[in-house]
Amino acid sequence: MLTVISDTHSTDDHQLSGQTYEAVQNAEMVAHAGDFMCESVLDALQREATQLVGVAGNNDDTGIRERLPTTRQFTFAGVQFVMTHTRRGGPTALSLLGRERDADVVIFGHSHRPTVIESEECTLVNPGSHAQPRGHRAAHAEFDPQPTGELNGRLITVDGDVFESFTITN
Repeated sequence: MLTVISDTHSTDDHQLSGQTYEAVQNAEMVAHAGDFMCESVLDALQREATQLVGVAGNNDDTGIRERLPTTRQFTFAGVQFVMTHTRRGGPTALSLLGRERDADVVIFGHSHRPTVIESEECTLVNPGSHAQPRGHRAAHAEFDPQPTGELNGRLITVDGDVFESFTITN
């Protein structure tokens, strides 16, 4: 399983709890779409995750910005991902980024609003924030590989309620 989180906005800890904490511990890979805030948060997440990939967000300190890129590509279960914290131009710019990088999925954060936008080009996924939901549901995203080569994705609350499901085909 791939677990995706974003916008931790903490100064001392990973702020993981409930289903999000379990998902991070059980994942083959964890992706963080930025705004850890400081290196101690990044370090705390690295201790919990089997493998962590991340990008720097607009609120991350210099230590994070020196350790992480602002955009990153990775592959999980044969599916191509590109991840960034934010992109001027909203969904159109994010879709263009996906097309430029030949990605099946674009992961982004910043708004703290869990979102899935599906198009012919690629699927845009914002996992929301598990720690600072700012009026939205505290959430994360999970992707499970299927024998067919597809990835079943879902947005899920910290309490374990799935509120959106989707499928990624490559």
